[in-house]
Amino acid sequence: MQIKLVPAIKGLITAVIMIAVFLGIYYSGKDADARLQYLVYILYAIGITWTVVAYRQSAGFTGKFGDMFSQGFKCFIVVTLIVVLFYGVFNYQHPEFRDEAAVAYKEQLEKQKDKLPPDIESEVATYKKQYTLRLVSTAIFGYLIIGAGVTAVLSALLTRRK
Repeated sequence: MQIKLVPAIKGLITAVIMIAVFLGIYYSGKDADARLQYLVYILYAIGITWTVVAYRQSAGFTGKFGDMFSQGFKCFIVVTLIVVLFYGVFNYQHPEFRDEAAVAYKEQLEKQKDKLPPDIESEVATYKKQYTLRLVSTAIFGYLIIGAGVTAVLSALLTRRK
């Protein structure tokens, strides 16, 4: 039996590869600097490209932007859901990330010299409580924007060139 690779399955495959790369970077001991994070975004764009190009080459291709965007959407929404869930669980299991970020945030507040120490402590405590929620919210927004942008650009380019 052969599995039909619908956009949601391609999204699942893409998300698993992205998570594997993220974990590979994390467990290799390298700092997760921006350059390595770009690799995850590139894989995300490749997964969306794979979905949109495969649809364009299929018999069901209508030549309409909306239909092509819909295929990319089905892929990137699955990736977003899975990766964001992973980020939430991963960061929940690693409270040291929250603590390190809180220390940096406290140092930043102390350098500003416009708050009293009790206010700084209160803000840092709030920051620590909201750390995972903020991280997940930012990831949701970021992945949706990137996915929609890549899908829209690809759909526009590929519907014009038939």
